[in-house]
Parts: sequence; structure tokens; C-alpha cells
Amino acid sequence: MTILLADSGSTKTDWGLVENNQLIKKLRTAGMNPFQMSEEAITAEIRDHLVPELPTTEIDEVHFYGAGCTKEKQPVVERALRANLTIKGECEVASDMLGAARGICGHKPGIACILGTGSNSCSYDGSQLVKNVSPLGFILGDEGSGSVLGRMFLNGIFKNPKLAALRDKYLEETHQTQADIIKKVYNEPMANRFLATTSPFIIEHLDNPTLRQLVIDNFRQFFRSNIEPYGRKDLPVHFVGSMAFHYRSQLEEAARLEGYTIGQTMQSPMEGLIKYHS
Repeated sequence: MTILLADSGSTKTDWGLVENNQLIKKLRTAGMNPFQMSEEAITAEIRDHLVPELPTTEIDEVHFYGAGCTKEKQPVVERALRANLTIKGECEVASDMLGAARGICGHKPGIACILGTGSNSCSYDGSQLVKNVSPLGFILGDEGSGSVLGRMFLNGIFKNPKLAALRDKYLEETHQTQADIIKKVYNEPMANRFLATTSPFIIEHLDNPTLRQLVIDNFRQFFRSNIEPYGRKDLPVHFVGSMAFHYRSQLEEAARLEGYTIGQTMQSPMEGLIKYHS
């Protein structure tokens, strides 16, 4: 039995090829969000960057979990997969939120969250999503995410005098001007990805108390807007994603201040998905 698993966000897609319950190949391609990419672009990404790295294109089952994979958009991704792979059995395309829940909670109920370029959360019954607070994207929502943190950071360095020194350092290190940043946010595609690219700089300067507080405030707003509606402070909150993994200390502080307990934190749900589908 050969199973191809995918965990796709807006920035990257992690793939795992599993044979007889063992991971035999792990690789990465660009993110494949069908709300941000056309079917042709997704098909090309699979053809040009996934297929050449696979030892075989004959697959028994595919389980693709991706950002933007709503019921309306799932057929787009499925067609792109079937155009490039010989899939003998099931080709499941589902939300990245379901993938995160299955990967981090397995077959047990819980609250599962994604904190990466975007953010999302759900209550989960051990198999399917029970309730989901709509993330609404980085303009209307996505609290706790890298894109929202980037927006808060850029707003801060240009408006808060306490961050003026960091502004100068950031612009110097990234070889950008304020005009360049405005153009990338308002006139170029994938503004959410650009905003999230500020994260490595932020991580390097968390000794700045104003910046550290900004990170904590971003996470606190995530708990208030996305976790509180579930009304389950009795359950630990589990996380997957780069933001949760790299800012674990600030996430724990935000959880404590909002009255929650953090459970598992993983950078990727792939290991858990392999166990789930085995």
C-alpha cells in the first residue's frame, strides 16, 4: 500500500510518501492554496516540482490537506493531482485544519490550531471537525499568524518611536524602503506571504520588550477571537505550525494570561498524519 500525504499551507507544501506504513520519501514544494492559485498553476507545481522527485507516480491513496481547500475548491486540487499521478484508490482533498487535527490529536477529541502564515482552529471529535471559527484571512482575521504579526511589526516600526532603531536595522538588512514595503503589500500578489517574511527578523530581536509584547498581544487576540467561542477551557489547546513552534515561550505566556493550557506543539503534522492513516 502506497500512500501520498500532503500538508499544504499558503507558503509551502510538505509531502510524505508512505509505503507499508513507513515513510520512504519526504519533500517540499511551494504552497498550493486554490484561493490564491489557478488550477493551471497548481497542476504545473505538481508536475514540475513534485513528480520528478517521486520514485513512482502510481499511488494507492492520496490525502491532501491544504489551506483554502473548501468544498468548492477541493475539486480543483483533485483534478491537478489526478492529472499528474495514477491514483488507484481514494484521492481525499480536505482542509489543512482537518489535517492538523488528525495529525496532532490522532483519534482523540481536542482543540487543534494552526499558526503559520495564516491561522485557524477547530474543535475535533477524533475523526472530523465539529466546530470551526472562520479565520477570515489576514485582512479580516488570521490573529496569531505570521502575516498578522508582520502587519503589526511593520505598523509598529513606522509609527512607534520605541521601535525606530529596529526600523532602521530592518530596512538596512532587507535592502528595502518604506515605499518598497507599501508596494509589496498593496500592489503585488501574495501580500500575506511577504508580511510573514518579517518573522525571522522578529525572532532575532525578541530581547526588545516592545517587540516581545507585540508577539504576545498577537497570540492573546488569537485566543480571544478563535478559541474562546468553543467554551472549552477545560481542554488543552494543541498547535501545529511555524509560529507556534518558534514562538513557543510567548504562546505559553499568552495562553496563561487568557486562562488556557497548551498541549502538544508541532512544526508539522506530518508525523501524526502518517500514524493516523496507518
